[in-house]
Order: sequence, then structure tokens, then C-alpha cells
Amino acid sequence: MVERIEDLNLPNTVVTRLMKEALPADVKISNESRTALTRATSVFVLYLTSAATDVADKKKQKTLTVDHVLAGLEEIEFESFIKPLKNDLENYRKLVKNKKDKKGDKPETEETMEEDTPADM
Repeated sequence: MVERIEDLNLPNTVVTRLMKEALPADVKISNESRTALTRATSVFVLYLTSAATDVADKKKQKTLTVDHVLAGLEEIEFESFIKPLKNDLENYRKLVKNKKDKKGDKPETEETMEEDTPADM
């Protein structure tokens, strides 16, 4: 269990990087703003997790899935996030599939060829 509320915050470096990517280059971010956004993102994640858990509980399922999270977004009235997240999820799945396909296409090394060859030959 969490000992301090600060333990629930997302890492400052991650939030800072996201802020810099989202804002124009000439915008400076105060420490107070960074802290406020770090806490706000943590609260949002907890709120969404709670909503997704409620959806899973209603379906008598114990494992949270993408469908539960998307339904949770609808539940907390963030429907506008659903379509972009579905697109990002589809792109992520394609990326993972391509990486797996490339990994499977690698030629066998001599060691693996020797292991696959019967000793009788």
C-alpha cells in the first residue's frame, strides 16, 4: 500500500517531457506549474482507474482491459479521448506486431543450426 500521497505522483521527468512536447518552445514552465500538473495527472489516472474498475466489477471481471478503460473514459465524460486512444492503440499493436515479425525473420545463427541438426548425420 502507499505510504505517502506523493508516492502516487507520476515521475516529474515524464510530466516535464510531456509538457515540453505539448507547449511551444518559447514557453517557460514554473516549478509550481510542474508540480500542479504532476499532481493533476496522477489524480486523473486514479480517477480513470477507479471508473474502469467499476466497469470491470459490473461485468464481474477482475482484470482491467482496454475496453474497461475506454468505458471508464465514457463514464467520467471524457468521450473525446476515446477515438484518439483507439487510434494510438491500433498503431501500437501494429508496431508490436511488426517488431515480432522482424524478430521472427532473422536468419538462424550457426549455433542454433547446429542444435537443430540431428547428431546422426
